[in-house]
Parts: sequence; C-alpha cells; structure tokens
Amino acid sequence: MRAVVTRVTAAHVEVDDQIVGRLDLEGGAQGLVVLVGVTHDDTDDTANALADKVWRLRILDGERSAADLDAPILVISQFTLYANVTKGRRPSWNAAAPGAVAEPVVDRFATALSDLGATVATGRFGAHMRVHSVNDGPVTIQIEM
Repeated sequence: MRAVVTRVTAAHVEVDDQIVGRLDLEGGAQGLVVLVGVTHDDTDDTANALADKVWRLRILDGERSAADLDAPILVISQFTLYANVTKGRRPSWNAAAPGAVAEPVVDRFATALSDLGATVATGRFGAHMRVHSVNDGPVTIQIEM
C-alpha cells in the first residue's frame, strides 16, 4: 500500500457536486488527508499496519499525532499512486490493484483507523472526486507498506 498523508486545516471531497466527506475543523485545528493506493498483494494486515502508522504519525503541531489530538482523517482512494511513468509519457496502471481487490482493502484501512479511535471521513471508491483541502505547513509525507 502507498499513502500520501497531508496535514490540513480544512478538507472535503465532492462527488457530483455533493459533499460526501468532510473534516470538521475549527479554530486552527488540524486533520489529515490520506490518499491511499492499493497494489495486488496488499491485505487486511497491510491496511491495519498502515492505519496504525498514520494514526500515530507525529506530523501535527508540537510533533503530535492524530492519536494525541484526536484529529480527524479524510481517506481518499487513489489508484494513481501506483502509476508507472518510466517509459514514455502515458502512465501504466499495472501495479494498481483492480477495484474488486482494492476496495475492500481501502475499506479495511478506514475501518482500522476508526477502530483505533479516529474520526474518519471518506470519499467514494471508484467515483470521480473533487478533493478540496487547505494544506498546512505544507507537511506531506509519503508512506509505503
């Protein structure tokens, strides 16, 4: 699994001009937007390990984690994280798991975050989404499990 984790002060995701996921942040509070990509051999165990890493990642103010501050997390499925652009100009998506494999793993990741105590919002798997976020810092971390 791959994740791009961004510290934000505001975020929401829209599908067909409807907000389907939002972080409720007020007064300078911070949250995380996590773009998640799944490859062919990822499992529930991979999703659980990534969720634990993200929940405890110390990238919020004062070197604190989402777990420390009860910061909300917006999870967005992003198969394009597995794009291969080593040859030519057209990305190859061969390393990205097909939807039938990826969707349950992304769901498991979001559920694992919730099980750890996180307030989790999500996009809609497979939909064309518009992600709105106000990056803070900016702080953006790439994780591969």
